[in-house]
Amino acid sequence: MDRLASMAAFVKAVELGTFAAAAAALDLSGPMVGKHVRFLEERLGVRLINRTTRRQSLTEFGRAYYERCRTVLAEAEAADALAADQLSQPCGKLRVTMPVLFGRRCVTPILLTLAQKYPALELDISFSDRLVDLAEDGYDLAIRTGDLDNKVGMIARRIARQRMIVCASPSYLEMNGPPQQIEDLGKHNAIIYRRSGRIRPWIFPRKHGAPVGITPVNRLRLDDLDAIADAAVSGMGLAWLPYWLVRERIRAGTLVPLLVDQPSFPYDCHALWLQTPHLPLKVRLAVDALAAALPKRMM
Repeated sequence: MDRLASMAAFVKAVELGTFAAAAAALDLSGPMVGKHVRFLEERLGVRLINRTTRRQSLTEFGRAYYERCRTVLAEAEAADALAADQLSQPCGKLRVTMPVLFGRRCVTPILLTLAQKYPALELDISFSDRLVDLAEDGYDLAIRTGDLDNKVGMIARRIARQRMIVCASPSYLEMNGPPQQIEDLGKHNAIIYRRSGRIRPWIFPRKHGAPVGITPVNRLRLDDLDAIADAAVSGMGLAWLPYWLVRERIRAGTLVPLLVDQPSFPYDCHALWLQTPHLPLKVRLAVDALAAALPKRMM
């Protein structure tokens, strides 16, 4: 007999409670399900199910073997699905949640290119800075920047790193002068990012030891990075922002990068999805596309 077919019959008999129910579910005869189970028992040399005329129950070994069989069958199905993926194209709805600004500027253009390549792929994108529950909210993929507080039941893959820089407008620097070292930041006004009541410190790597976090003097606290960049352009103070966000402003001369000899802090960008035996083709292709293209947008 085929061992996988016998495992499938055994698992179904355990889950449905009787050989007859398993036979109906598998489109087999009741005696055939019994033969599959006996085949496994004879091959293993141990009883899996205690059977009487009224009921059946798993032996202690049978309970452990049942769990292993479930894993083996799930892996076999995943392998078959993987082979099928190689012969098909992604289709159906891909639901993605991502931060508002980072998602709109950096992530969405890559996903739109993917959708153009695969006409059967649908995109359902949500822009939100709040953390969502992938399973409860029905998302296939989440894009997040910074630390990941809780990854239980999820897979995370780093797809890029965004480099943070300190910058200011020429008018601000003309009046106040530039900081020459990190310790000089305390002498300057700053525009601070604040979200959900929490002020985010500016983080700087150290050659030896842990990175240091600094919160400069500030009277402007905003929860939108683009607004912080605009305030910095208007001369309201120093800003600590992702390079991709201020790159064009720096090229235009409206912002000047500061502390250029100081190593910049890299914020990791991750793609997250629910842990599953088989990653759907549409999710895998999206993650691969982001990992390939996103780092170029951070430069």
